[in-house]
Amino acid sequence: MTEEDSKDIFKEKLDEMLGDPLLYDIRDDITIEEINSLIDLEYGRAMTITVNRADGDCYTVIVNQNGTVKDLKSAIKRHFMLKMQRENGPKHISWKYVWRTYWLYFDGQKLRNDKDKLKTYGIRNNDTVCFIKRLREK
Repeated sequence: MTEEDSKDIFKEKLDEMLGDPLLYDIRDDITIEEINSLIDLEYGRAMTITVNRADGDCYTVIVNQNGTVKDLKSAIKRHFMLKMQRENGPKHISWKYVWRTYWLYFDGQKLRNDKDKLKTYGIRNNDTVCFIKRLREK
């Protein structure tokens, strides 16, 4: 069996699985990483966090239950990279610039330390964090 035959069989079986009504919300071009995140979410090992951008756009990311601020930032970055790839958007975002220009903000607190656990700030499943502009400090 050639590699192309294997890919065709895999694609056929995947399409058959995704045709199941229980899996209606899964994209056709889902990645292994997204599948693993959804499995972790289903088993309670992960939580969903809604992120509000400064321009009013909202989206949901999945983060480990014991995740840190750095894990949340990585999930946001991963979400945008996949979105840009799927929509043929810009190829590069300067994340260094983003994190230097904006704070992640939750319930009156700036998420300052990347090593802090999200639970330290009281962030739980289905909570919402937002971006706020950093003010210049003199």
